[in-house]
Amino acid sequence: MELDTNNMVNIIGNFGFPIMITLYLLMRFEKKLDALTEAIVSLQKNSKQ
Repeated sequence: MELDTNNMVNIIGNFGFPIMITLYLLMRFEKKLDALTEAIVSLQKNSKQ
C-alpha cells in the first residue's frame, strides 16, 4: 500500500475521530477517578476521628 496524500487523509479520517473521542473520554474518566479518590480519602480521615 502506497502512502500518498489521499491515503494519509483517509487514514486520519478513519482513525483520527475515534482516537480523539477515546482520549477525551479517558481524560474525563481520569478527572472523575481523582475526585472519587479524594472523596474516599476524606471519608477515611473523617471515620478515624
